[in-house]
Amino acid sequence: MAKTTVLAEGIYFGEGPRWHGGTLWFSDFYETAVKTCTVEGKVTIEFTTPVRPSGLGWTPDGTLLVVQMQDRKVMRRGADGALVDHADLSHLAAWYCNDMVVDAVGRAYVGNFGFNLEEAFHTRPIEDIIANHPTANLMIVDPDGSTRIGAPDMHFPNGSVITPDGKTLIVGETFGFALTAFDIAADGSLSNRRVWAPLGNRPPDGICLDADGQIWVANPLAHEVFRVREGGEVTEVVETSQPCFACMLGGDDGRTLFALTAASSEETIAGGSRTGRIETHRAAAPRAGRP
Repeated sequence: MAKTTVLAEGIYFGEGPRWHGGTLWFSDFYETAVKTCTVEGKVTIEFTTPVRPSGLGWTPDGTLLVVQMQDRKVMRRGADGALVDHADLSHLAAWYCNDMVVDAVGRAYVGNFGFNLEEAFHTRPIEDIIANHPTANLMIVDPDGSTRIGAPDMHFPNGSVITPDGKTLIVGETFGFALTAFDIAADGSLSNRRVWAPLGNRPPDGICLDADGQIWVANPLAHEVFRVREGGEVTEVVETSQPCFACMLGGDDGRTLFALTAASSEETIAGGSRTGRIETHRAAAPRAGRP
């Protein structure tokens, strides 16, 4: 089995990695900051946020959208650097918002926990959480900031990708142990929900798409990031140094796989020590689609 190489350390908990403008952007939950990391491993705080940031994405005019987890909002940051409200999702999200993918017109698809996961971790066995949990809405934020439900009854909608033709959204359902696909209509609405890939006992966290049409998946319950094709065949497994929570393809040729890892996602652990790392692996195919 191939292993990653550690590129950077000293992060609390990295999520939402995106390759943009020749560098890796990501959110560091417990430093409430959006950061960048160069291919040489230099990490820089680009700006701080009022609460934990998560999903990131850019609109066609270069405006950065940032998910604010506890506030259940999407913020936007333009060229002047000001962080302002873009969309309020508190009426649609039952608990913290998480990952997001932004399409070619600036429309965002945003997931949320659906319930208080941190409390559940401290009071219930993980097996019970998986078997018995409230479902959540996958939400749509249109370019004007208006909001609507894209798909109800999702099992912890998490990492998401859009295919290069803009016609298919694929979402990792963490507690559904599957990648779920939807057809995207011209107005951004979703239909034809189907299982794109069952993942067995592997829960998906962050995901990214490659030019072969396969998806890299971060496994938050194991020291691995793996590659899967439609239908569920796992074609490659790469060992990480600790549990993997997000991944992104980037680099000059799009073939550097960045894996964001940490000792744990629990606030009492991840928020108290800088165990987070960015690890890399040379991928067989370059990135494709969005993000």
